[in-house]
Amino acid sequence: MKSLLAEKLSGKQIILASQSPRRQRLLKELELDFEVRPVDIEETYPDHLKREEIPVYLSELKAHAFSFNSLADNHLVITADTIVWLENSVLSKPKDKDDAVRILKRLSGNKHEVYTGVSISSRDKRQSFYACSEVFFRVLKKQEIDYYIDNFDPFDKAGAYGIQEWIGYIGIEKITGSFYNVMGLPTQKLYDELLNF
Repeated sequence: MKSLLAEKLSGKQIILASQSPRRQRLLKELELDFEVRPVDIEETYPDHLKREEIPVYLSELKAHAFSFNSLADNHLVITADTIVWLENSVLSKPKDKDDAVRILKRLSGNKHEVYTGVSISSRDKRQSFYACSEVFFRVLKKQEIDYYIDNFDPFDKAGAYGIQEWIGYIGIEKITGSFYNVMGLPTQKLYDELLNF
């Protein structure tokens, strides 16, 4: 027996335009068949954009970069982008170890917001949405920050951390909103949006 979503998307070919292993894993957990076709774009955005406007803009930029002329009528393309927002600014992926230390020190003992923008596109239609989660870190010790950076891979992650990794287990006191959004894909919202697309 198929899930409701698998039935709804029967006959559709889903393309995930993302190299993120976390997004690929989460989409797979929705029990959808898809192929991965990442797009290579420079992830820049206008300075006046704030909060959710940034990842929605970037997810749409990724969608525009996709070659829609090459799409068949039954193709559905999913693009996404996630940012970490703290004290009115974006915390990007760290450039090096020193940058990762600096970012994690800023998150330590603070609340930050994680926004993911998602676009679903076909040849003749595009739907974009976003999700926001609030994440509360306890105060992190220097040794904990160093251990995490030395033993895990914070360099491909917005905000220099993965909630599903060791630092999430020991450092995060509370989340308001979707856990999976913090991983990079708000699965519940995506499920609803796909059902209604």
